[in-house]
This record gives sequence, C-alpha cells and structure tokens, in this order.
Amino acid sequence: MSAAGGAQSHWSSRFSFLMASVGFAVGLGNIWRFPYVTGENGGAAFVLVYLACAFGIGVPILMAEMLIGRRGQGSPPSAMANVAAESGRSRGWARVGGMGLLAAYTIEIVYAVVVGWVLWYLFKAITTGFVGVDGIEASAQFSAVLDDNVGMVFWTLVGLAITGFIIYSGVKDGIERAVVVMMPLMFLLLVCLATYNYFVGGFEEAVTWLFTPDFSKIGPTTVLAAVSQAFFSIGVAMAGMMTYGSYLPRSISISQSVLIIVIADTAVALLAGLVIFPAVFHHGLDPAEGAGLIFHTLPVAFAQMPGGYLFSILFFLMLTVAGITSMVGLVESVNYWVEERYDIPRHKSALLVIGSIAVLSVLSALSYNVISDFKLGGNNFNDILDYFSTKVLLPVGGLLIAVFAGWAVNKAASRDELTSLNALTYEIWHFLIRFVVPPALLVIFVVGVIG
Repeated sequence: MSAAGGAQSHWSSRFSFLMASVGFAVGLGNIWRFPYVTGENGGAAFVLVYLACAFGIGVPILMAEMLIGRRGQGSPPSAMANVAAESGRSRGWARVGGMGLLAAYTIEIVYAVVVGWVLWYLFKAITTGFVGVDGIEASAQFSAVLDDNVGMVFWTLVGLAITGFIIYSGVKDGIERAVVVMMPLMFLLLVCLATYNYFVGGFEEAVTWLFTPDFSKIGPTTVLAAVSQAFFSIGVAMAGMMTYGSYLPRSISISQSVLIIVIADTAVALLAGLVIFPAVFHHGLDPAEGAGLIFHTLPVAFAQMPGGYLFSILFFLMLTVAGITSMVGLVESVNYWVEERYDIPRHKSALLVIGSIAVLSVLSALSYNVISDFKLGGNNFNDILDYFSTKVLLPVGGLLIAVFAGWAVNKAASRDELTSLNALTYEIWHFLIRFVVPPALLVIFVVGVIG
C-alpha cells in the first residue's frame, strides 16, 4: 500500500522511530497522573504491579498494533483489512482500525485545548515567572484562563499550528526532525529539573512517596488502576502506534522496540514525579490535586522556590514538548488515512485535518464557559467526547485488536513479523494476546461504563 503521491514512507533509523513512539506515549496526563497514582497505591509496590500489567497487557497489544501496521502497510483501516485478507478473514476488520482513528480524532479535539493552556502558561512563566502568586491568585489565574475565549482559542491554534507544520513537512522532514530534537530535550529537561529539586528540598519526601513499597495497599482496586494505567499510558488503540508501525522497516525488531518504549515511558513518568512532587511536598501543597496540580498548585511553588523563574520556564517547556509530540502522533494517524483514502498530497491532507480539528477545538474551548450549559444527558461537549473516546472507543478498540491479532491473524503472519522472538517467547505472546489481554480490556470497559 502506498501513500498518496509516492512510495510508502519509512523511518530512517530505529532511534527516530523510538523517539516518535515514546513521544506519542508520553503525554501530559502521563506526567502528572502516573506519579500521583503510584504514590496513592503503594509506591514501589504499585510500580511492580504496573510493570507486570504493562508487560503482560501493554507490551503484547502494542506488539500486535505494530505488527498489524507493518504487515498491512497502510493507514489503520487499510492495514487491518490487508492483514485480514491475507489470513482469509473479512476486510470488514478495517472498521476496528477506523475506531482507532475516531478515538485519536476525538481525543485531539479536547487535548489541543489543554496543550494550549500549557503554551499559555509557558508564556506566563517567561513574562512574569508567577512572582507573588499564592493559592488564591493561582486559582484566579486559571479561572481567568478558562473565561478568556480569545486567549484559549489563540493558544490552542498555536499548538495546532506547530503540530500541523510538523505533519505538513512529512515523516522524515517533519516528524523525525522534530522528535530527534524534542525528545532528547525533554529527557534532558527532566533530568536537570529533578537534579535541581535534589538540592532545593522536598526530594526525600518525593522519593518516599514514589519508591517506598507499601504492599498493604495492593488489592483489587490497585490492580485495576495498574491495568488501566498500563493500557492508557502506552497509547494503544489510538491508531498512532499502528500508523508508526506501518513506517517501520523490517530490519527493526518490533519486540525489542516495544520493550524500550514501555520502559522509557515508565521511566519518564517516574522521573516526572521527581520533578513535580519535591516542589509540592517542600511547600506543603496538595499532591492529590490531579490535573489542577499543573495549573493550580505548581505556580505557587514556582513563586516560592529559589530559581523559580527559570524552573517554571523549563517545566512548561518540558510539558510543551510532551504535549506536542503526543499531538503529532494523534494527528498523523488521521492525516495518513485522509491522504491515502482521498489520494491527495500530504500538505493538502494536513491542512484539512488540522483545520477541522481547529474548528471543533473552538467548541471544546467554549465548552468551559459560553456553551457549558448546553448539555446532552447532563454532559457538555467535552464530557461527551471524553466519555466516548476513553470509556468506549479505546477499551473496545483495544479488545478487538487483541482478538484480531490472537484469533484472526494467521500465526505464520504474526510469527513472520516477530522474528526476533524465540519459539517459547512467541508462544507466550500469543497466549497473552489471546487469553489475558481481552479479559483485562473487557474489565476496563465494563468498569468505565459502570463508573
């Protein structure tokens, strides 16, 4: 299967592919949520449970997505249809790939607004450094952000423009060039900020929060949290990994790459905890603030800590990189499908996709104020998109991908894509993708819907 206007694109190096994939997996929610969930659920004990879930659930399904993408050599719907046809199955499996695209598209509409907030706060950090900000002022600032439609729309469009430019430039000249600079930069910023916290204060409390095992907290709820975190954190069923897999040369091992991606994703999340929570504990702030931690709590810490001006700039720059690289993965999967489906050049498909997301992201921004009262079943525009994507499309899509890879794809085809696995390891993967991953994702779906 060829992309419009030329041959199928491929990554020029394994490093580029890994940086793009880790960048897609590591998002804003990952950076604040994983450390907090870890601390609340037993610290190092939870990390062990999470790793078991990541390797037992995340790794198998991520390998499945990538082998389908590379085997099918097309956008997610085309890739699944091609692999299904090769295995003597119905090309109707393409609809599962379409679910991933729809999930990516709906997530991006809301996510673009949040990345806009991060860009706005990066601007605030550069211009004011949060001087004199206390808890009341921080809350007032964020409330002012949510009430400022012009500002929200402007910074949302800035984030989409950056993403669009990267997508517009292509796989090698756009995505690769961006991620090989942005991801090492993000890693460097994380290390520098964590090192800074070691000397400023609160580091010991953060280490205790994250890495002291408390096995008494491990129970069914914790295991479910670990299963959910492993699934959502790695970025499966969002079409991005399947799309990136379609660009993967056969000389690059899928299994080895997936292991590196999962380990790097976990390492970044834990390192982010050593960036965020020392400041929180040192200044007596609330680590349970959730998403508001970034916009409500941390500006107070920046105002109080020595070197807070520089720290705040580097912190929001790091978050910007995490947000943009995730946006690139979400948009690229949709863009590739549009390019392929309508046989148009990349620059036209990129403008169409980014333009449509921009229009709908304006509705997302307005849902925080002007149209917040326009609801369907008690949910506003953002609530509906979030529920539909995270509670329905992702777990159901992931479940169907696992069923497809484990039961519909010919074993010879999957074995041919996973050549770096020995016979025993391959059989373990095949067992997990058949009998372990589907029930786990079914539980996530049921609990999500009931909840």
